[in-house]
Amino acid sequence: MPHQSRIGAASRQARGARRLLLGLAAAALLPAAPRAAEPRPGPEALAAHRAGYALSLDRARDPAGIAGARGVMVFEVLDACEGWATRQRFTLVLTDRDGQQIETASDYATYETKDGRSLRFSLTQTTEGAVSQRIAGEAELRADGSGRVRYTEPEAKEEALPEGTLLPMRHTLRALQTAREGGRMLIAPLFDGTSADGAQDSTTVIAGWHAPQANERFPALSALASARMRVAFFDRQDTGGGGASAPSYEVGLRYWENGVADELKMDFGDFVVDGRLEELAILPSNC
Repeated sequence: MPHQSRIGAASRQARGARRLLLGLAAAALLPAAPRAAEPRPGPEALAAHRAGYALSLDRARDPAGIAGARGVMVFEVLDACEGWATRQRFTLVLTDRDGQQIETASDYATYETKDGRSLRFSLTQTTEGAVSQRIAGEAELRADGSGRVRYTEPEAKEEALPEGTLLPMRHTLRALQTAREGGRMLIAPLFDGTSADGAQDSTTVIAGWHAPQANERFPALSALASARMRVAFFDRQDTGGGGASAPSYEVGLRYWENGVADELKMDFGDFVVDGRLEELAILPSNC
């Protein structure tokens, strides 16, 4: 495939990988039958953890020309008492049908307050070892989810965030809450700082809430319920905020109720990458 197309695909996958772990949506459109109200889980429901994933090619679509993909992703969440500090490091090597390779990597860090109202973010993305993109800044939300993001990179500017916007960790909590309560579909704007264009729309389909089951590879997850989800992201300028056009990125995954994810299937359009959870450490909190 043409060199520029290969770079474009690599850039899209680096941006999308961050989103797969960053929460999903805001309000159920197809709620389950009414049930007795249960306490809504707070930020303490999420586990501080470090997760390592092996990435491999699931399939490629013609005429993408992708013959192989391999890489690693490490995602870390630390409990910083008043907020969550996260870091994701991601590397993927794509091989085309002529045997040529291109490597893309990203290093992303955030700090989100536990009230879901403030986010600091910094992303450095490289292609073949050269910096291809930097994004940094801070977002602030009001009680209704509207607010503003102030970028310092790639240039100093401000963008408005629409009403109902959710930040990453708050998004994760809402998604799990909706799954637990029997919701099947979710829609909400998400701002995670991986784009210099503000929030994206997200639509999530949830395949039910599953009871705990034995997990020989990761016993810490054996006592936890989980939910399988499929999430699609849309550029707001393409959809008018309605989510009607083709998504820019999709991901399928299983989320445990403590926020750990596995069985990732990341669809970048030209190709699909599997993410297998290989290492997991639940980290202590000093708060």
